[in-house]
Amino acid sequence: MDSPPLEVKVWGPYACFTRPEMKVERVSYTVMTPSAARGILEAIFWKPEFSWRVQEIWVLNPIRYFSILRNEVQSKASPRTDRPYYADEDRTQRHTLALRDVAYVIRADIAVRSHCSADPAKFRDQFRRRVQRGQCFHRPALGCREFAADFSLPAPDDRPLESPRRLELGLMLFDLKYSGEAGPHAPRFFEATLEQGVLHVPPSLCREVSG
Repeated sequence: MDSPPLEVKVWGPYACFTRPEMKVERVSYTVMTPSAARGILEAIFWKPEFSWRVQEIWVLNPIRYFSILRNEVQSKASPRTDRPYYADEDRTQRHTLALRDVAYVIRADIAVRSHCSADPAKFRDQFRRRVQRGQCFHRPALGCREFAADFSLPAPDDRPLESPRRLELGLMLFDLKYSGEAGPHAPRFFEATLEQGVLHVPPSLCREVSG
């Protein structure tokens, strides 16, 4: 499309974009993943007539980690059983390596689906109005649901980090390619690079996953 990308700034005190290869322990990617960015956009505005295609993610704050050790339960209490549930007998300790004091600018565009004849400009205007008013279908999250995100239009002086000039992030989860059935769905990865604070998303993957 010839229109410039839509932009939204998101930030929060904590974030965790979990690496799937770490299994039980939660270890965050260095920056927000495209799938997490799409989740934030859909929390603000979503309709079945279009899909989101994330183009860039700007990292505004220095990358800082922190670690926490939490007590979690391994199973859920069920109302369908008469047996009592004792959390202290089902408790386990889990380690989380997460990010702190994060801020990003997500740049994305709307791809209208084949069954929709509406002008994409209508959806773009609706998204901008919702961001200006602080409206969302549910509270956006920075990876884990407990790490809630604030959002607004970017400020004129918001700029991505300039150093390091190039940072190789390795394989990063892009998104899941849905098969149209109950599952399983195929994950798609890409070689991620942070160039002067900007994560560029391969357009070919956007077209493949969003269809």
